Amino acid sequence: MTVTETATTLGRRIEWQVAEVNEIVIETPRVKSLLLRVTGWQGHLPGQHVDIRLTAEDGYQAQRSYSIASPPENDLLILTVERVAGGEVSPYLVDELRAGDRFQLRGPVGGYFVWTVATRGPLYLIAGGSGIVPLMAMLRHRERRKLAVPTLLLYSSRSLEDVIYREELNVMAEHDPNLDVVHTLTRNQPAGWVGHRGRIDKEMLALTPPALANKPHIFVCGSTPFVEHVSNLLVELGHDALAIKTERFGPTGG
Repeated sequence: MTVTETATTLGRRIEWQVAEVNEIVIETPRVKSLLLRVTGWQGHLPGQHVDIRLTAEDGYQAQRSYSIASPPENDLLILTVERVAGGEVSPYLVDELRAGDRFQLRGPVGGYFVWTVATRGPLYLIAGGSGIVPLMAMLRHRERRKLAVPTLLLYSSRSLEDVIYREELNVMAEHDPNLDVVHTLTRNQPAGWVGHRGRIDKEMLALTPPALANKPHIFVCGSTPFVEHVSNLLVELGHDALAIKTERFGPTGG
């Protein structure tokens, strides 16, 4: 997922560092996770992101921002990248990058769209497509710290094949009675699919477990139209607008 923000965190200027690819994991046909070693990494909070800068042999540079998928407890930094057709950066990261390759990175960036176990819960996460990435950092952090706060993830994807982290999310939900993972598929549903179909609507958002009725911390991430649509519906359902934190992405050139 890509996001855009100035490279400062809490007033601290962030310097460029070298990231080395340790491993690449295929998540979907269009999405890969990059497991990176960053010497001198100072740590991050779930929900933050980093800037990536690529430099061509002729000196031309391209820069994009990507959400961090790993929890703070990880030794490796994980970025999950979706290939954007016609993009400058994402096709290289997804199709060309190999273990041992290096590129420049700076971060972490952002202090608003974050959640840690110190915040506790209940926790209501709503993702559209690759908007799952920063929310996955929160879920992984929650799991690593064994925090049993009631949590619901409502995740909208185009098809079952497009669900990022599908197996990991299934395992998380199976082993944690305090975590509910609800999928909706907007374009293609496999034979026998009994889950939700279509865009997230007011009816889906109203189907929250009773444990989440008491002023949950709400995080919504996805494309700009998705985030605006979901946020408006949440307010209509009576949620406090100040409790809804959003992060959106849109056309940035990939």
